[in-house]
Amino acid sequence: MEGKTISLSFLLLSLLAISVSSTSLQYHTLLLHSLPLTQLQKSLDFDAQLLSGDGSDLDSDNALSLQLHHVDLVSPSSFNATPHALFKLRLQRDAYRAKAISDLASANATVGRRAGKPHPGGRDFSSSVVSGLSQGSGEYFTRIGVGTPSKYVYMVLDTGSDVVWIQCSPCKKCYTQSDPVFDPSKSSSFLGVACGSPLCRRLDSGSCNRKKCLYQVSYGDGSFTVGDFSTETLTFRGTRVNNVALGCGHDNEGLFVGAAGLLGLGRGRLSFPTQAGRRFGRKFSYCLVDRSASSKPSYLVFGESAVSRTAVFTPLVKNPKLDTFYYVELTGFSVGGARVPAIRPSLFKLDAAGDGGVIVDSGTSVTRLTRPAYVALRDAFRMGAKDLKRAPDFSLFDTCFDLSGKTEVKVPTVVMHFRGADVSLPASNYLIPVDSDGTFCFAFAGTMSGLSIIGNIQQQGFRVVFDLAGNRLGFAPRGCA
Repeated sequence: MEGKTISLSFLLLSLLAISVSSTSLQYHTLLLHSLPLTQLQKSLDFDAQLLSGDGSDLDSDNALSLQLHHVDLVSPSSFNATPHALFKLRLQRDAYRAKAISDLASANATVGRRAGKPHPGGRDFSSSVVSGLSQGSGEYFTRIGVGTPSKYVYMVLDTGSDVVWIQCSPCKKCYTQSDPVFDPSKSSSFLGVACGSPLCRRLDSGSCNRKKCLYQVSYGDGSFTVGDFSTETLTFRGTRVNNVALGCGHDNEGLFVGAAGLLGLGRGRLSFPTQAGRRFGRKFSYCLVDRSASSKPSYLVFGESAVSRTAVFTPLVKNPKLDTFYYVELTGFSVGGARVPAIRPSLFKLDAAGDGGVIVDSGTSVTRLTRPAYVALRDAFRMGAKDLKRAPDFSLFDTCFDLSGKTEVKVPTVVMHFRGADVSLPASNYLIPVDSDGTFCFAFAGTMSGLSIIGNIQQQGFRVVFDLAGNRLGFAPRGCA
């Protein structure tokens, strides 16, 4: 089969066409113009007013949404940092997260897996998503109202966690956040959970103190939150969701600087999608824009409006030992229009013990593949890009190119094959700028772990649909349009 290439001239990184097909692959050429990392960062145009309030607009079908902002505006520590420094920090912390997820999966551990009863009746709603570039961890943030009256704060959006929690005063120890710390005494809807209640007993790491239910969540990167387990009202652009079980953290330490807490979007029974399941159909989706090259808005949507008509779907796979993560069946890759024969489905198999498999994660930046699969993919890409000038390795990337002075280059296309769905990646999802000198690197990495992770760089520009009711996960092209 002839090699399939994409013609690149690197200015229009956010205007890439995305081909997604469940039955066939389409030949096409994409044109981009070259900008190094510093210029891409400067091309973003932010409005400081977006940081105040909920920034809400109501869509015509009553689906609610908020615009996407980069979290650079949230963390004061990022204001004077260079894009290059932020990018290196992002990769460093991304490595911590990937390791933590792998360790958690291999240990068959769980984080807050059980939940209260879902809420009946309601309408679709959505909230903005904010990329965590300045945090270095690949996290995204959403702005949510907490309590009554609502106090809007940034919360980490995380498909790899279940428990919803927020920093609360009085603080025994709280990290720096961009909004005032939530004071539960000033909310008329805040209610502590009694020790010994059914909801308290559903916590995996819970205890009691003076008849109050306490929660504790620890993360593999060393972050943790401890405090009172409670129920509270969350507000998404005017839509109120009552009696959401959440942790009110009085001792919070770790990598969550900038955000007020975390909105767990995992598959577990304490996650927000599960708690609000009956009301919103157990469906949500997000679209993560190219955070270095676009200021386009993005949306996190719950309800029937979350399901895109243009999405192709692959079944969700259940891990009997760990219910938090979204496992899917990855069967292989194509490079330059040809399947990579060495990448067999067995390399991604989830076994009966809960080891191995592939998850889709919003909080990991770079896709990690089991080492044999990565080496085969990398070697196929190198062969297809053999005419490009190589550059030294950068951080975890071992396939980099010197594109300085180039106005147009051709690179092989990359397609991810899932069971029932073929997802063709735009070039900016696998060839990314890493410095201000025109160095671009192949944005995949290998892992010695048996678990592979589809990260958010590869998800950029797609609407990723989590249909828990239908037990499927979908990818829709041009999802941020």
